[in-house]
Amino acid sequence: MVVGAGSSGAQIADELNRAGRKVVLSVGPHDRPPRRYRNRDFVWWLGVLGLWDLAAQKPGTEHVTISVSGAYGGSTMDFRRLASEGVMLVGRTQSFLDGTLYFADDASTNIAAGDKNYADMLDAADAYVLASGLDLPLEPEARKAWPEPSCLSNPLRSLNLADENVTTIIWATGYKQDFSWLKVDAFDEKGAPIHQRGVSKEPGVYFLGLPWQSRRGSTFLWGVWHDAKFVADQIAIQRAYADYDGEARSVCPANNLYRLKLLGHQMTHTRIRKFNTAIHTPSKTSTMIFARPL
Repeated sequence: MVVGAGSSGAQIADELNRAGRKVVLSVGPHDRPPRRYRNRDFVWWLGVLGLWDLAAQKPGTEHVTISVSGAYGGSTMDFRRLASEGVMLVGRTQSFLDGTLYFADDASTNIAAGDKNYADMLDAADAYVLASGLDLPLEPEARKAWPEPSCLSNPLRSLNLADENVTTIIWATGYKQDFSWLKVDAFDEKGAPIHQRGVSKEPGVYFLGLPWQSRRGSTFLWGVWHDAKFVADQIAIQRAYADYDGEARSVCPANNLYRLKLLGHQMTHTRIRKFNTAIHTPSKTSTMIFARPL
């Protein structure tokens, strides 16, 4: 019994099935990009299509994982193929009681959504090739659809482990963050880090690798470097502030609001924001400008 259909769970189920084991795979929401398409790796496609740099998740996709395999040189993960090879697909695992696992009636929905994600990415890749004028080989076999397996048309809703002789459950459901060991004021009431792109409100505490820290790629080796560079720059900036030992002096901040008393052809009051250059006045008007912080 394998619970979780991200890259780890799907590949484990595939490996066990190839080894001759009877495998049941619990499938939740997922994206499944092509491992390679038109002579390019899916990491390349996610990059040129701007999908690594998405700044925020679509509503309702907080728990959607990516399912792709690196085994045997890398292959696209297709759950319908797994089913045709003997893997029993079930919906998301909901509960366990008296030796029985219970599943949601969503296996078909989850797999259909994954299929749509796959097809959408092929369409986007084809459109990019056409628009960019790239000479990449066509790959019509990538759109081959496996038949609907009986485990989707007649889904299993429960599984008695003893009756089915299930002796091992592999939980491939990811990890829960736990920062309880870090005794600093840097977390909200749920224990999640409070930060801006990895910069904590606690001096000297920084984060990297958080889900969607600044973009979709923040938790991947392919994308974490964006956040690593930003955090390193912020550390250097804070160290520069800490090392400063110059004398304090009175300055007039350029970005503050000012109340100006204009003397000349007409007296008026106004406000000026973000002055970085000299103030220019009409040449025919003799004007004196007095400014002080509001």
